[in-house]
Amino acid sequence: MPKTNARFGALPPFPLAEMKAMRRKIEAAGVDVIDLGAGDAPLDPPDVAVERLGETAHLKSHSRYAFQVGLPSFRDAIAAFMQRRFGVTVDPTTEVLPLIGSKDGLAHLPFAYIGTGDAAVIPDPGYQSYLGSVTLAGGEPWLVPLRPQNDFLIPLDELPTDVVDRTRILYLNYPNNPTTAVAPDEYLKEAIRFCAHHDVVLAHDNAYSEFGFDGYRPRSILEFDGAREVAVEFHSLSKTFNMTGWRLGWAVGNAEMIAALTKVKTFMDTGQFMAVQAAGAAALENADAWVPGNIGLFQKRRDCAAAALTSAGFDITVPKATMYLWVPVPGGERSEVFATRALEQEGVIVLPGAALGAGGEGFFRIALTVDGERLEEAARRLGLVVS
Repeated sequence: MPKTNARFGALPPFPLAEMKAMRRKIEAAGVDVIDLGAGDAPLDPPDVAVERLGETAHLKSHSRYAFQVGLPSFRDAIAAFMQRRFGVTVDPTTEVLPLIGSKDGLAHLPFAYIGTGDAAVIPDPGYQSYLGSVTLAGGEPWLVPLRPQNDFLIPLDELPTDVVDRTRILYLNYPNNPTTAVAPDEYLKEAIRFCAHHDVVLAHDNAYSEFGFDGYRPRSILEFDGAREVAVEFHSLSKTFNMTGWRLGWAVGNAEMIAALTKVKTFMDTGQFMAVQAAGAAALENADAWVPGNIGLFQKRRDCAAAALTSAGFDITVPKATMYLWVPVPGGERSEVFATRALEQEGVIVLPGAALGAGGEGFFRIALTVDGERLEEAARRLGLVVS
């Protein structure tokens, strides 16, 4: 039997893979399972997106290869959204790239910039595609623990000099999954200066750009001076528009970086179905009217879950952004042990922090993917796990 290579062997298990198998076993035994693990809310996407898909899916022109150019109207809608939402002007032809979900771009970027001996600075815990793609590209993922004492920010001034000298990509993700942290403007400016000084690509994962609460409005890295020279930013329709399965997003930023990512993708895929891109354009065109109501729903869920978990004895910091709560595990128990007990004893699925990297040990993540009543019930049950 042929052996897999060393890069493949270095990949960790992907989060939730084992948890899903455990869920099926427990549900088969008649247990009512509340799944707060994956960030995949069973909510409706915008009607205009569904309607546009229906209107365009039958078009013969849309059934051809999209390639990386994609649907011009989707590129135009992205550029218009960036201008309207962030005040950022981008060229839809050279500074925008449609993606098959933001994961597509985040995972393919290292194949343009990472070589043997190169490093990428990666938040720990963090989205596992950062680590996996850098590993498969032959680079070294330099994992930096996100600590409460650093407000869950990567302390750029504490990175080892020998690592900085080899770093080609800095991955940032604010608002952050899983810690829910947000980055102050001065920190984003510092990151731009760091990347400019060390000739590093700043890859900003902005999948939660619209998930701000209580008046907080997350910013684009491209709003700041100098970002256009060093940064590429990744956006997604998955969470904001309840379109996880549609697999649609975009990259925006430095034209040379967009061109490099485009070239890599020409060898990997032939683009997303253009009717889906048409639907994405409709969603973005309607964002101002539709998004506030959807985010308002998640804010209500956040408030409900935070109050219920506090009552159940957990130490809760109410987040300003994202669709998650990042909760310390009581009593110093390992996060995977706690998550396993939560599922086996009380039928509640949470994501152990360590599943997203060793830096997440001591925490678990709750996704606000069910309604308030179910969140309250989940909190009650989790309280029983630690009582």
